[in-house]
Amino acid sequence: MSELPETYQRVQKQYPEMMKHYEALGAAAGKAGPLDAKTVALVKLAMCFGAGLEGGAHSAVRKGLDAGCSPDELRHAAVLAVTTLGFPSMARARAWVEDLLSKPA
Repeated sequence: MSELPETYQRVQKQYPEMMKHYEALGAAAGKAGPLDAKTVALVKLAMCFGAGLEGGAHSAVRKGLDAGCSPDELRHAAVLAVTTLGFPSMARARAWVEDLLSKPA
């Protein structure tokens, strides 16, 4: 499930030095506090929902699965958006989660 999207791969190929630093920053941020990888993935997924970032949400779902999140945990993160972001945003978030969960492994 952890194959990178084509757009990311193209940027990585065109700007390898920049992407090396970008990935290192992400890794350092993930290790900067007490949250485990699974919790970090769920928090990042929730931030993507709030910011309306479809590609980021897809990435967070992939990373969440890689970190051990169950499909139901990822779906639950989307459902939690209902009172904070509203029903339409929650439905959009669930659709983004299902985009990845409904793909064959």
